[in-house]
Amino acid sequence: MRLRAALIGCGRIGTKKHIEAFAGNADKIELVAVCDIVKEKAEKAAEEYKKRCGLHENEYVQPTTHNPQRTYKPQVITDYSELLDKDIDFVTIATESGNHYRITVDFLSAGKHVLVEKPMALSTKHMDEMISLASEKRLKLGVCFQNRFNPPIQELRKKIESGAFGIIFNATARILWNRNRAYYEQASWRGTWKMDGGTLMNQCSHNIDLLQWMLGGNVKRIYAVTRNYNHDYIEAEDFGVAIVEFDNGTVGIIEGTANVYPRNLEETLSVFGETGTVVIGGLAVNRIQTWRFPNEEEHPFMRLPDPETVYGNGHVPLFEDFVEAIVEDRKPYVSGEDGKKAVEIILGIYKSAKEGEPVEFPIGEFSTEDMKR
Repeated sequence: MRLRAALIGCGRIGTKKHIEAFAGNADKIELVAVCDIVKEKAEKAAEEYKKRCGLHENEYVQPTTHNPQRTYKPQVITDYSELLDKDIDFVTIATESGNHYRITVDFLSAGKHVLVEKPMALSTKHMDEMISLASEKRLKLGVCFQNRFNPPIQELRKKIESGAFGIIFNATARILWNRNRAYYEQASWRGTWKMDGGTLMNQCSHNIDLLQWMLGGNVKRIYAVTRNYNHDYIEAEDFGVAIVEFDNGTVGIIEGTANVYPRNLEETLSVFGETGTVVIGGLAVNRIQTWRFPNEEEHPFMRLPDPETVYGNGHVPLFEDFVEAIVEDRKPYVSGEDGKKAVEIILGIYKSAKEGEPVEFPIGEFSTEDMKR
């Protein structure tokens, strides 16, 4: 038996990576509908799914050798409310960031499991409501931090859990990218406080998630500086740096920018301990650059190729895990509680930058829209 699912939001990430993940898990998931307020985008997503599954016309038998059931080209919908009372098990949400909260709450209230793109919401209050509602309804809430599934990241995680680093001192997340006017003009919501936030919230949240995941503990204090150096046509920041103190004594350093000339330079995660040093880089933290432990300074993943895009290749295993979490009645590998941590760090950075002083955690109710007040 396959779970029945729908995709809400058919922009770049929805049409590219969510459709890829649905097709890559066709033996476990039946994609019954795709939804976007722009019908042409939903139709494009349906066609992409059809192509990836090898569908002919509206139907194809056995899209994979393990799946004897029929797969149909998904229905195209422009209003997600039509799906609230339909026979589906879960939805994935890939809309504008500012709409994640409302759509998630609507589907959780309707009894559907939800896998939502990062950032899960733009407000601490909204994230808490999403997590609380999922718990109350006994539903699964997952967040698309797919880079946790990158093979080098998994290798790093194993080393941390084995104690190979000894005492971990600090970690650094650097996201040195380029985003030009053409990027922001593709969608009017980008770079706005109401619907998006800036470089830290949009481009940097994946690596910030990895940094806090590797260091562990709870955030104690953040001091940050943000700027808009080169994008005066957006509301939010295009550059930010932060020092994040954790209650276990570790320190995280974050540097994020969209101003690297003339193109993306690097995304790296570095972890330093008393008996270990690891740096993971590549296009999407997908390749080990430094791997140093006693009598161990090489790793096969030093030679991995870059993925096709900065989205990486983690959506397929992320979706597979989410399905298994539903079937096995366990938490997803990246739960709502996990998804909140990175966003709260970013909101803490914004609050510190706005107030010009360190911010203690928890930060209380705060949202990107508070940056306009």
